[in-house]
Order: sequence, then structure tokens, then C-alpha cells
Amino acid sequence: MQVKSGPTLNRFQGLDIDYTMNRPEQNLPMPEVKALIRGAGLRSTAARIAVIQRLVSTPVPQSHSEVSEALVDFGFDQSTIYRCLTELSDAGLLARLELGDSVRRFELLQSGKSTGFSEHPHFMCVDCGSISCLEEFTVRLSPKKRGAATPGEIVEVLLKGHCAKCTESAETV
Repeated sequence: MQVKSGPTLNRFQGLDIDYTMNRPEQNLPMPEVKALIRGAGLRSTAARIAVIQRLVSTPVPQSHSEVSEALVDFGFDQSTIYRCLTELSDAGLLARLELGDSVRRFELLQSGKSTGFSEHPHFMCVDCGSISCLEEFTVRLSPKKRGAATPGEIVEVLLKGHCAKCTESAETV
């Protein structure tokens, strides 16, 4: 993955957000999907293929209900989709996101690393609840005091704020 730095935004003390180039692939050919599933030690079933294709085709993490709704016309019921999401996540193919709103969301891990955590930060609007992937950004913590260290390994970053749409709506009122 090629990372190219650009301007740094310093909105919060101690938090730097750097612009980077990192776009996920939006379409995986069927043989690659099957190989991905088999490479994780799972059988390549129609439901697992459909779940991965759905997650690849959407720009933001999807909840169980969103994936189920999208695949209902293909004959998959909610319990089958739930099992697929859980198994694919347990196998390290999907990131399972807990964004603090009691809705578990899933997204395909792009690197093939079995971390179980997302590979990029996310933004959640505190007004409308919309989720955005911040794939073109990296987040770096900068200590306020010399010698300060993080309390452990940071594996996931969630930023909360007001999305552009909600900010625009609030300004026009």
C-alpha cells in the first residue's frame, strides 16, 4: 500500500490527522472471492460469497440488517447472513466494528491481515448517525507532555462529530 502524506489538520490538541492515499478495491472477481474464503479455511458457500461481494460493493461498514436486507432477494435469511458475518469475522476476513451505538457493523479487511480490526479510522455523526470511512486519513497521537506514552496498542480509531450535511442543515436554520 502506497502512503503519500499531505497537509496535517490540527483541530484537537495532541491529535494529528494526515491526508493519505488508500482506496479499497470496489469489485472483486468471483475466483478471488472464493480463494479469499478458502484461504481463511472456510468453505466457499453461496452465502459467504454474497456477503463478501456486498461488503466490497458498499463504501461504508454495513450492519447485519443492512446486509440481510440487501441479500433477501437472493433467498438468504437473516440467520444465515448472521452466521456468515460471524464466521467471516472470526476467520479474520472482516472487521467487526463497535461504534458505540449498539449496532455491530462489518467491513472487508483489505490487507489480508487477520487483525479483526478496521484498517482505517471511521467518522460517526452524532446528529444523524451516519458512518464514513476515513480511508484517505491516518490518525497520529502526539503527547502533550514529554515522555507521555499511550496506555497500550491502539487498534481502532473512531472520531465523532457533525457531518457536513448536518452542519449545513444547522447553519441554514
